[in-house]
Amino acid sequence: MTGSGKRFPVAEGSHGTQQEDDATRALRLLAEARLRTDALNQLEERIAHPSPDEIQQTLHELRVHQIELEMQNEELRRTQSELDASRARWFDLYDMAPVGYCTVDERGLIVQANLTFATLLHVPRSALVHRPFSQFIGEDDQDRYYLLRKQIIADGAPQSCELQMARVDDRPWWAHLMITAALDARCEPELRVVLTDVTARKHAEAAAARLAAQLQHAQKLESVGLLAGGVAHDYNNMLAAILGHAELALLRVDVSPALREDLTEIHRAASRSAELTQQLLTFARKQIIRPQVLDLNATVAHSLKMLRRLIGEQVRFTWNPAADLWPVTMDATQVDQILTNLCLNARDAIGGAGMLVVTTANCVLDAPRCERLPDAVPGEYVQLTVTDSGCGMSRDVLEHIFEPFYTTKRIGEGTGLGLASVFGAVRQNGGFLAVATRPGEGTTFDIYLPRSQGALATLPLPEPAVPLPRGDETILVVEDESAVRRMTVRALEVQGYTVLEADGPHEAIRLAQEHGGGAITLLLTDVQMPEMSGYDLVAALRSARPHLKHLFMSGYPAGHSMNGGAFVGQPEAVAHFLAKPFSLATLGEKVRMVLDGG
Repeated sequence: MTGSGKRFPVAEGSHGTQQEDDATRALRLLAEARLRTDALNQLEERIAHPSPDEIQQTLHELRVHQIELEMQNEELRRTQSELDASRARWFDLYDMAPVGYCTVDERGLIVQANLTFATLLHVPRSALVHRPFSQFIGEDDQDRYYLLRKQIIADGAPQSCELQMARVDDRPWWAHLMITAALDARCEPELRVVLTDVTARKHAEAAAARLAAQLQHAQKLESVGLLAGGVAHDYNNMLAAILGHAELALLRVDVSPALREDLTEIHRAASRSAELTQQLLTFARKQIIRPQVLDLNATVAHSLKMLRRLIGEQVRFTWNPAADLWPVTMDATQVDQILTNLCLNARDAIGGAGMLVVTTANCVLDAPRCERLPDAVPGEYVQLTVTDSGCGMSRDVLEHIFEPFYTTKRIGEGTGLGLASVFGAVRQNGGFLAVATRPGEGTTFDIYLPRSQGALATLPLPEPAVPLPRGDETILVVEDESAVRRMTVRALEVQGYTVLEADGPHEAIRLAQEHGGGAITLLLTDVQMPEMSGYDLVAALRSARPHLKHLFMSGYPAGHSMNGGAFVGQPEAVAHFLAKPFSLATLGEKVRMVLDGG
């Protein structure tokens, strides 16, 4: 208990030590301050009164620093110059690039654009900023552009597309867009668009597509034409037999009136069928034609005399012939065929009261205009135009109108061969057609026929009917179709001739050898036969009988075309030609003409 009131020297000593430490620290700080003051004073003294060595040292250091600064300044100037040149090159490349560049912000507004972009849009560059990019997109592609921009902003993947663009002058054009996503200086999303004008390529692709479609259509028609020509050839053989036997039966005096009426109807029906096969051959460009230089105005005017009655009084008919019309080279009967089919089709399309206009004109086609006309080549043409105010045609119908057996008429009202024969006749004469039509707005057929440089021919006057010619010469008939051969033999025998018949070339050569050199006066042979052609048979027989006369007959000339009575490619082998089916009078006249040296 007594010890609690004692004082502890240790505690007192500790308190004294603390005071001593504070005093020591204060003395030390005071000493440091005096030292700094002395050092500064000495430094100022040295600066104010430097020694020569210190002055030299300082000058040397300043020179070194000056050189370093000059080098740094030179480097900075060079870097700035290079930066300026690079920036100028970048702006040149950016502004004068062959493609358009622009930057579009997240709202779809144009932030920046180069000169090419402004030139493509026909808008000053200053007027592009802050305008919606979609304003220059075609109306039909607005939704497509919106979805594309939305997709790029969402996933950031680059996108490309081709859009139809719009200009202030309302002239549409095509552009290829390459769009990438980026961030601007504020880290906001933006779109960078590279725009290329692909209008020329799109037009070229469209032209190539049209040419491919035309080629495909031409190949299709060519294939159908080959089939139609083959069918018509075989059909003509049958019709020749039907017509010939009907005529032979009608020549008999013991035929009853009822049977004569039936035979007459058979002959009339076969004749109508022969007209259909002739249209097939026209479409296939295998009909026998005898072109001559024509005044198309005179030929058309002659045809229209008959057509006015067929068209009827309800249709207002107008004929506009051009003055000083160039001549054309073609068969006059084909002009009648073309006009008849076009005018009757127009009458049916009008279906009552309406207008029909036939016009002729001289026409010179250059290359640019030919690009807009299928199958056209530059040159001088005579243009025949038939325009009606009828119901017109849809695009689907227009693609098929020249195909045989295609018709929009009801069953029994049309064969579908009218326009097909028009197409074949025009193409057979080196021309081409163009059709302009819209549903409810009528149709215009433009036919272009090459200008002829020859002299105009005079149309022959119709010859009066004469009795069936007769003769007593010996004729060798060579035909592999038995029905046609039997009919031809009977028809010639009725006309007084002695007839030898052969079912093929080998049989004909055997018969000719058996009957000696002068017994056979005329060889009447088919053109196409399995063993050898009629051309080769004539050559084989005339090697031993140089004076043997010959007459060819065929449903069509199998790849050759008639030109003034001679086959192109066989000018010496063919002197005369008889087209199937033929009447007894035509057979007699042709045979007599050859025998008499006509």
